Amino acid sequence: MHSTDIAHARTPEPATGDRRRWFALAIVMTAAFMDLVDVTIVNIAVPSIQRDEGATFSQIQWITAGYALAFAAGLVTGGRLGDIHGRKRVFLVGIGGFTVASALCGLAVNPEMLVASRILQGAMAALMVPQVLSIVHATFPAHERGKVFGLFGAIVGLGAVSGPLLGALLTEGNLFGLEWRPIFLINLPVGVAALVLGSRFITESKAPRALKLDLPGVALVTLALLMLLYPLTRGRELGWPVWGYVSMAGALVVFAALVAYERAKGARDGSPLIELSLFRVKSFAAGIAVQTVFGVGLGVFFLVWTLYMQIGLGWSALRAGLTGVPFSVAVSVAAGMSVQQLVPRFGRKVLQAGALVMAAGVLIYLAEAERYGLGITSWQMALPLVVMGAGMGLIVAPLTDAVLSEVPREHAGSASGLINTVQQMGHALGLGLVSVVFFGVIDERLAPAEVGPAFVDGFTHALGWVAAVLGAIFLLMFALPKRPAQHVEGAADAEEAPTAGEKEPELVP
Repeated sequence: MHSTDIAHARTPEPATGDRRRWFALAIVMTAAFMDLVDVTIVNIAVPSIQRDEGATFSQIQWITAGYALAFAAGLVTGGRLGDIHGRKRVFLVGIGGFTVASALCGLAVNPEMLVASRILQGAMAALMVPQVLSIVHATFPAHERGKVFGLFGAIVGLGAVSGPLLGALLTEGNLFGLEWRPIFLINLPVGVAALVLGSRFITESKAPRALKLDLPGVALVTLALLMLLYPLTRGRELGWPVWGYVSMAGALVVFAALVAYERAKGARDGSPLIELSLFRVKSFAAGIAVQTVFGVGLGVFFLVWTLYMQIGLGWSALRAGLTGVPFSVAVSVAAGMSVQQLVPRFGRKVLQAGALVMAAGVLIYLAEAERYGLGITSWQMALPLVVMGAGMGLIVAPLTDAVLSEVPREHAGSASGLINTVQQMGHALGLGLVSVVFFGVIDERLAPAEVGPAFVDGFTHALGWVAAVLGAIFLLMFALPKRPAQHVEGAADAEEAPTAGEKEPELVP
């Protein structure tokens, strides 16, 4: 069955009189906040985990990349499961599993258990997160959704700001002598409360006629990414063996097999994991490339930045977390201005300006890191971080709308699911590339006095790569529509289209 059939099965508007919808909103927003914070909170604690657990640098990469990979691989399937079995049910399974995985992370006895628990946590987030906006869509009538999505944007901003700070406070606080573990254990009371309240206040909803699952598609995507990422993260430690190059080349073959399989599945039953016809829309194809490459750049920068401040410069987690505040604030402010004032007037140019501004911030940071070396202060970092944050804010808020603006309405759900998926895949790939662009220029065995200068060199080298990535993004953006916020006839409506593989919801009493 084709997704066009689903889009025409319209449903009655949710009722406005039920006060429970606001409790439901608070619960799903809390879950979204947990996921957002969990991504950023771990980065700040990484050096503590590395020190306390004796984790290798490749294990450190997998603590972050494993989550992103499992999250990316499961996002679209998580959305489909919500379609089939009910958004509330799948959301509660996801948040319950996320809470259990958080406990396993907090109680991990070695780096291997922590990596496995993080992968489980990412898989559970993939069940939980796609349901959030679709539950909102099913619970609130159209005239209230603008206000609700505004609240959601504020929660996203708050998650970006508070994650590193919360991680720093919990790590530095060393609650009950648990070192870094409270960054995971804090999810337990929140998750249990969301589980209990969610089962009471969230209204169940399903798609009228749900698409089928595409588990072979998920398996092929995951296999291809593992074949690419595993040699990248382990290659340096193992001396770049031949099998690593064979595996990375094989990943391209698996990706080709995925495309062939998805084309055949689309023709057979109309429910592929990836709607390949979307890539005929130039702006969508370019937007997916931008999202993927942007994810790579961010994956490289944030992990390297944390290692540079805490291991290279020897700063505490709290100082590193506070140093990042100007960046987070700049992202939030610029994102608000971008969507409300700038994009409606200047269109695509705002996103391209964002790429150039962010690249300028990266280059200023590179110059300052080289100039001041180990003597650099948080205040000297503030200028490049504000510039970078402003550039990132100009991109992140309007990008999804720009990518979706020329996508036919009936494919809006699968398109937005694919956007989230490729961004997470790009992030995982960026974390894998840290081995090459950062650790690749640092000697294996360093005397204590050599660690700082080596990490400064590695950081500046990585920043050069991030600037190059942003230059590539600027060029790719020329293929985006000039006026992304003004939807063409028959295109996807960002407010009406549920995300992450979702279709029109049907309320279930």
